[in-house]
Amino acid sequence: MVPDLTMRGQDDPHGRTVVRRPPTVGQLATRIHELSARPADWWHRVRFEPAGPVRVPLDEVDGVRLWLTTWPPGHRTDLHDHAGTEVSTVIAGELAEIRITAEGVTERPLRTNRVQVHGGGRTHELTNPGPAYAITLHATLV
Repeated sequence: MVPDLTMRGQDDPHGRTVVRRPPTVGQLATRIHELSARPADWWHRVRFEPAGPVRVPLDEVDGVRLWLTTWPPGHRTDLHDHAGTEVSTVIAGELAEIRITAEGVTERPLRTNRVQVHGGGRTHELTNPGPAYAITLHATLV
């Protein structure tokens, strides 16, 4: 059998529609993990503002939005939840997450270089309890 060379390079030479699926949570986590290992790609964009967090857009590719956030010492977010799925990691400093569930209120530190998944209607609040700025990287589906 000899392949038809005129069909080479087509998405689907048989005319079927190619369905592009959104990235999985694991793929979002992989992007964040890989990006955090390349500070040369984002460190020059970090901005420190004592008045509040600074959100800096980094990229939007293949239906995924990437950004970084700097958190001043002592800053606390309002209580909120995420409509969609968001993946993040702390890359510098420290943050704490306060979760509110039907079982009660829990607080836990968010460790550096560990990917966190937010969403699914979980209500939480973030705070920077440390004496220095914290920096986080985030990814979400557009």
